[in-house]
Amino acid sequence: MTSVCRVTGIDTHAHIFHPDLPMVAGRRYSPEYEAALDDWLRLQDAAGISHGVLIQPSFLGTDNSHIEAALRAHPNRLRGVAVIDRDIDDAKLMDLAKAGFVGARLNLVGKDIEDYRDPAWTAFFERLAKLDWQVEIQRRFEDLIDIVPAMVAAGVTVVIDHFGLPGGQIDPDNPKHAAFLALLAKEPRIWVKLSAPYRAGLDAVAAASALEHLRAACGGIDRFVWGSDWPHTQHEDVVNYHQQYDRLVALLPDALERDQVLCANAVRLFGFDKNVEDRNSK
Repeated sequence: MTSVCRVTGIDTHAHIFHPDLPMVAGRRYSPEYEAALDDWLRLQDAAGISHGVLIQPSFLGTDNSHIEAALRAHPNRLRGVAVIDRDIDDAKLMDLAKAGFVGARLNLVGKDIEDYRDPAWTAFFERLAKLDWQVEIQRRFEDLIDIVPAMVAAGVTVVIDHFGLPGGQIDPDNPKHAAFLALLAKEPRIWVKLSAPYRAGLDAVAAASALEHLRAACGGIDRFVWGSDWPHTQHEDVVNYHQQYDRLVALLPDALERDQVLCANAVRLFGFDKNVEDRNSK
C-alpha cells in the first residue's frame, strides 16, 4: 500500500473540466476552455502545495466521472466533493467513497430554499454522516441560518464555501448575519473555506474584517481551510492562482496560523491522514 505523502499544504477548492464533457440543462455557465488536472497540479507544486480537493462543478451535474478518474490516478494526493442525487443508492455512494470522494456539494445559488428538516433530506444527511462525509454549501451569508441548522441537527459536518458569500461584508448588526455567527459559535461541525473572496464581494480590507468576525465566532482558526477556487470561472481575466495564495498570506501573516489552516485543519477535515483504502474500511 502506498504511504500517505507528507502534507505541505492543501488546496481544498478547485475544479477540472473540459468543454466537451456533457453538461446539464439550465446551467448558469458553460466553459469554453479546458481546466486540466496537470495544469492545476503544476500550480500547486509551484506554490509548495502538496495535496488538493476537487469540487464537482455544478454545470456537470451528477456525472462525477471526470473527477473520479483524477482521484483514482492520485489516490493519496487528492480528495473530491461530488454532486449527487439525494436518493443515490448505497452501492453508488460507496463506490464514490472508495474512489476518494469525502463530501457532497449543494450549490444553492439562485435556487429556492427547501425545508431541510424534511425526512428525506434528514435521511440523506444522516447517510453522509455515517460515511464521515461533509456537505458543502454555497449560498449567500444571510440565508445560511435558514439552511444549516437542519443539517448539523442530522449529524453531518457542514462546510461553508467562499467566506459564506456575505456580499461585501459580514454585518453583525444584520439579524441573520448575527444569527449565523451565533450558530458558528456553538456548532463545531460547521467549517468555513477562506476561498474566492472575489465571489463574496470582498476586497482585501473587507476580507480581513470578515475573517475577524468568523474567527471570533469560531473561537479561533481551527475550522478554517483554504481553497484557490482555480480556475476562477468567470473571473479568469482578473484573478490567478498565485494571487489567491498571496491573499491568504496577507490574511494570515502568522506562519504558524497559516500552516494550521493549510495543513492540519484540512488534513483533519478531508481525511488526508489516511489512505483512501483505510478511510473506507469501516
